[in-house]
Amino acid sequence: MASLLRSCVLQRACVIGRTVFVRHQTRAVIETVRFKRNLHTTVAARHGDYEWQEPKSPEDVVNITYVDRDGEEVKVKGKVGDNCLYLAHRRDIDLEGACEASLACSTCHVYVENGFFDKLEEPKEEEEDMLDLAPFLQENSRLGCQITLTKELEGMKLVVPRATRNFYVDGHVPKPH
Repeated sequence: MASLLRSCVLQRACVIGRTVFVRHQTRAVIETVRFKRNLHTTVAARHGDYEWQEPKSPEDVVNITYVDRDGEEVKVKGKVGDNCLYLAHRRDIDLEGACEASLACSTCHVYVENGFFDKLEEPKEEEEDMLDLAPFLQENSRLGCQITLTKELEGMKLVVPRATRNFYVDGHVPKPH
């Protein structure tokens, strides 16, 4: 115990079992602390589960169409509250989203067609800054990660541009986590 106390004195604090050794200035002081262990359990937080769920009722369904780089239309059933980037990932549509919706890139850049652009919320300044980095920018450009589905967006068409700016130069295509 004495050698253990000496090694603890060299440090600021050392815990041995239920005894705490604390060093104060130039002398070692031993304090005994009784620990009462309280265990708490909570339901596990599963972040992102909402995006991977199907609509629970027909009232929640929002039908939209993605047009991929090859011009192929893919009709998708989303739900109210879905993020268009995550919805594309769920349906295996090639919309990258390198920053995972944190507004740090422009790889989920899309064109909003059919007059739905005015029905979207105004873009934040951060989104506009990222859009400035997007190639082939148009007046109807938005980031897919910032489009949240509502019932009034029923029938919206999102066109994926023919190219995006990302950090990969070797042709690697990242997969969503």
